[in-house]
Amino acid sequence: MAETKSISMLRLIFIPSVITLGITLLRLVGELQHWPTALFNPAAGGGGAIIGISWLPLIFGVYFALKLSEAGQGPENRGRAVRLSIVGMVLFIAGGFIAAAPQVNFPGKVIVGIVLAVLAIGLQYSGWPRLFYVLLAYGYAARIPVLIVMYIAMRGDWGTHYDVVPPGFSPETTFWPKFLQIAFLPQMFLWIAFTIITGMVTGSIAAAIKQRKNPTAQTAGA
Repeated sequence: MAETKSISMLRLIFIPSVITLGITLLRLVGELQHWPTALFNPAAGGGGAIIGISWLPLIFGVYFALKLSEAGQGPENRGRAVRLSIVGMVLFIAGGFIAAAPQVNFPGKVIVGIVLAVLAIGLQYSGWPRLFYVLLAYGYAARIPVLIVMYIAMRGDWGTHYDVVPPGFSPETTFWPKFLQIAFLPQMFLWIAFTIITGMVTGSIAAAIKQRKNPTAQTAGA
């Protein structure tokens, strides 16, 4: 049986957070310098660009999960953690579709979407609380710098995906309501939830695979 040992959350997320910050700054420079759009897409949302941080939770979720497992801080039941993470992802995607899809139209659809998203996040916590907290801390470490960049870019009208408004957004909107809608709320809530859920899925699966390869490893409560 592996011995349970203390593992510092700040120490665990430090290197991933530095890597994430580096990619954020590289993305900003690439857009300002008009480097290839396949790598640095300056359009609203920046979707499809290869250089970005949205895919990092998939990798760091595995890293965090394996480190926690090695320290004896894995989930009480790895199979349950995997199931809950996948169900949570399905609920999160469904909530986003219901809230945002124009073809879905009924009173209170945004509230339904939010409820599904909150339920999805709650399932992640239930499956593996310790990994949940690590991903939460990493999520804010990753997204607070983005929020700062967005504030400066929006003030300076830099023409990057950090400040370009999405199609259909009213040009009459003043700075603070615009900042709240396209920067603060997405970065501090939506992307945090995305980070937790995607990291929990890949992390839980990685931990389950590791346990199957090493069935004598400790399964300690988080």
